[in-house]
Amino acid sequence: MRLTTSTVEVPLRSSFTAAHGTMDVRPLMLVALADADGLVGHGEAAPLQSYDGVATADVRAALEDCRGELAAAVLGDVVDPDARAELLARCERRAVLPQALAAIDLALWDLAGRAQGEPVWRLLGASAAPHVAVNWTIGAPDRSGAAREAQWAYDAGYRTVKLKVGTGDDAGRVAAVRAVAAGRTMAIRLDANGAWSPEEALRWLEVLAPAGIELCEEPVAGAEAIEELTPAAPIPLAIDESAVAPVALMRRCAAAICLKVTRCGGITGTIATARRARELGYEVILTSTFDGPLGIAAAVHAAAALAPDRACGLATLALFAGRPNPLPVEHGMITAPPGPGLGDGLAAWY
Repeated sequence: MRLTTSTVEVPLRSSFTAAHGTMDVRPLMLVALADADGLVGHGEAAPLQSYDGVATADVRAALEDCRGELAAAVLGDVVDPDARAELLARCERRAVLPQALAAIDLALWDLAGRAQGEPVWRLLGASAAPHVAVNWTIGAPDRSGAAREAQWAYDAGYRTVKLKVGTGDDAGRVAAVRAVAAGRTMAIRLDANGAWSPEEALRWLEVLAPAGIELCEEPVAGAEAIEELTPAAPIPLAIDESAVAPVALMRRCAAAICLKVTRCGGITGTIATARRARELGYEVILTSTFDGPLGIAAAVHAAAALAPDRACGLATLALFAGRPNPLPVEHGMITAPPGPGLGDGLAAWY
């Protein structure tokens, strides 16, 4: 197999602010694996340095460490599930970074699907293309903008919206969104990205809870800190950034866990992590860090095997400027794209 990589920087329609910083441009890495006959599978690496501390250059170096293992592989190794799992395990030992492993895993699944003329969701054992309920993330930093976004999301068919908190005027923006959602079947979710101290988190959650909050993702930093906060919190909590901490999969630290394909090492790792999380009693939510269409499609395919428990944070492709949205949201749902592998035409987006 021949490995090639390329990097693209995609601008956002407007600046997006979270507790870990403000983003205007999203760097993404496209990975291609080609067999001797020219059949190609594509994957994506989506590190976000302000969020996970991993730079694109780090991922590129990790992928280079896997080049020898991939060069020795043949298409038969990709099509056979056991051989593919062994190849991926060898790459994992060399790559170390889950973001690099995710790119390889996605490319292997895409290549396997294309070789067999089947979509990945069918290779995962599903009988029908998955339809995944998704939430809209409100990025407006002011009350009126948040209210406008909430109204737009409701009109567009979303029944869950998420607000970033810990960024200023949290109470005002939550109240503005609740005013739009009043009397409607519309859930409000919060995401603090670990910005609050335990004392701040408890105080703010008590202030915001009367607005009718579905749950709050990562109110404080660290799985153990979230675990300590959970009994006193007036609303359910979810771990997000801390989902990769070893303790998060040793015991149940919160009501829900947010899993990202890029941080779990791809579709394979996401499914394995989700199954372990369910054994511990977590609800499972699939989310992204502004992934490109290959990453979003991978999560949608994985959902066929997982059936997420709540609306997923995958509706982010519409936030990119100058790019079409190959995975549009209809009635609050994303459907797996047509075609074999991860889906037709996704690599052209990059």
